[in-house]
Amino acid sequence: MERIVVIGAGVGGLAAAMRLAHSGADVTVVEAHGTPGGKMRTLPSPAGPVDAGPTVLTLRHVFDDLFSASGTRLEDHVTLVREDILARHWWPDGSSLDLHADRDDSARAIRAFAGVQAEDQFRAFAARTSALFDAFDAPLMRAPEPSPVAIALQVAMRPSLFPAIGAVSTMARKLALEFRDPRLRQLFGRYATYVGGSPYQAPAVLRLVADAEARGVWSVTGGMHNLARAMARVASDNGADLRFNSPVDRIEVQGGKTTSVLLSSGERLKADTVIFAGDPNALHSGLMGQSTQAAISKTAVQPRSLSAEVWAFAATPVGPDLARHNVFFNADPRTEFDPISAGNPAEDPTVYVCAQDRGTGQTPPEVERFETIVNAPPTTADQPEDTHACRTRTFTALAARGLRFSPDPPDSALTTPSGFNALFPASHGSLYGRSPHGAMATFARPTARTRIPGLYLAGGGAHPGAGVPMAALSGLHAAAAILTDRTSTSTSRRTGTRGGTSTASPTVGPAPSPSSPS
Repeated sequence: MERIVVIGAGVGGLAAAMRLAHSGADVTVVEAHGTPGGKMRTLPSPAGPVDAGPTVLTLRHVFDDLFSASGTRLEDHVTLVREDILARHWWPDGSSLDLHADRDDSARAIRAFAGVQAEDQFRAFAARTSALFDAFDAPLMRAPEPSPVAIALQVAMRPSLFPAIGAVSTMARKLALEFRDPRLRQLFGRYATYVGGSPYQAPAVLRLVADAEARGVWSVTGGMHNLARAMARVASDNGADLRFNSPVDRIEVQGGKTTSVLLSSGERLKADTVIFAGDPNALHSGLMGQSTQAAISKTAVQPRSLSAEVWAFAATPVGPDLARHNVFFNADPRTEFDPISAGNPAEDPTVYVCAQDRGTGQTPPEVERFETIVNAPPTTADQPEDTHACRTRTFTALAARGLRFSPDPPDSALTTPSGFNALFPASHGSLYGRSPHGAMATFARPTARTRIPGLYLAGGGAHPGAGVPMAALSGLHAAAAILTDRTSTSTSRRTGTRGGTSTASPTVGPAPSPSSPS
């Protein structure tokens, strides 16, 4: 039976473990922290665990497919609620706008917000981004190793895509042509931050991220961390051994191939195959040992994406009527992204607020759970940032827009870029791996296979990139690569599974992109 060690129990590592354990491999998952989820983490509060990581679940079909490929159903493990309101947006001039799960509702809301011309521009924008998403889903996101040639062929077959792509343009430049109202440019430019970039430097094609959200936003009852727990449970049910509080000292390579994983405790785990599901920069920097430094190139992990200042706390809000997902914009996005690009925090940032006890069908309690996120530059500093300054940046900005919380969050509710670097070593605090800036950034990101036989990658730092569904797809890409490589070096398919039954199919084909909302 093939011995596979997965380093990291984030979404990518768990997805790979689920699929491989179900195929019959001997899978051990080692995680430095005490719970599964990686960046899908929580902090304690008087109202219960508060999500302190991802808050939005999109592209649900990715998880439906993942759980199905693992012999079960997603709905048997978590309760998902589709949100009627994608997000509520606020501006300093007092205006506000809801985007809805129903695109016609969004179009009507935009007409009331900014006029008939703005509605027409939104409908045209929605059609373009939907076409982009459909065109790029299979050859890019679902392809194990994306190729510029495959993308070029897609465009050649659908010439109408070329002007929508904006091949030599940034998101900000393209949006300036698509929307006359600067507030709408700011709103849709914000989607660059979903993958850790600035709209002034991210390629225009990343406007398709807006379409991914428009296809559906789900909340996980009890919190996003329950999805990670469900994934860990399914992996375990399929035979994977999950070991928490088990940091890794190094990956060992002999004869040019991975042979074992040495834990910090001194225990050595023999491994025919290793999946590294941490930030790939940890490999390049030598954190996993000198023998794996050459596994990926420097350009695969640098430059770094955005980090964030994140508060996760419980309080009673006073002020505007919040939806589950809220964005409080500043007056000028340049005053946010220009300082960040220069390596400095923005003094007047846009603030995202997730009201975790609100949403479709929910009546919030008196004391609610909240997560706030302010974009920040990555860091290499080991010293913590100025907590007072972080507090001022977030809560002064919100107070200026009329939102206050009682009581004030404790300092322990804050995670800074250096805090993220400590939690996820060698990440520089970047929450999205390599920066998405530049037309070829997508193709620079590392794929599942590395230069070292037996060593594979999964997680948000690997292809297809950042975000919960993308991280899950990375895990499936890693599993598919391992199963394919195993088959190519074997004369026959193995049958040594737990329980003595035949293994599942040795290849994992990408699931077709569904036409139903995701």
